[in-house]
Amino acid sequence: MTTDLQDADAAVPPVEVVLLRVGDGAGSARLAVPMAVVDEVGRPPGLTRVPGLPAWVAGVANWRGRVLAVLDLAPLLGTGPARPGTRGRLVVLSSGGVTVALLVQAVDGTVLVAPDAVEPPLASLSSAAGSLLSGQVTDDAGPYGLADVTALFALADTLPRPRRAG
Repeated sequence: MTTDLQDADAAVPPVEVVLLRVGDGAGSARLAVPMAVVDEVGRPPGLTRVPGLPAWVAGVANWRGRVLAVLDLAPLLGTGPARPGTRGRLVVLSSGGVTVALLVQAVDGTVLVAPDAVEPPLASLSSAAGSLLSGQVTDDAGPYGLADVTALFALADTLPRPRRAG
């Protein structure tokens, strides 16, 4: 006989996530984003840097005929800035009608994450890194952070606003 608690746990299905490598070299971090918000993955196009924006905004790119903001989360996660080589990818995310892209070193594939495998993010993370993660999971290759999609899309609210000439 099962209890209501066991029934509740069984009702929460695993979530499919895309594993990404963020940052450069040995100091890179692994990050997972839910497959539900990933529109597509492709080779990074040429980026145009926008003066006055934080280091985590890599720039803007012409992606399939539209201007797309491209984020490099490496500075926020405390790793070296992205220098996409041949494995580098642009991961296009959409949520609530907003589309942004992440510049990553590599896409390592997809995995299913069971809710009971999620642990809290490490307390030793910087506040910027911790605010972007909803938890972490450890597999055979080590830990990876689970991106908090709401926090990723809220990064736009932290950008400086242009002043209008009056």
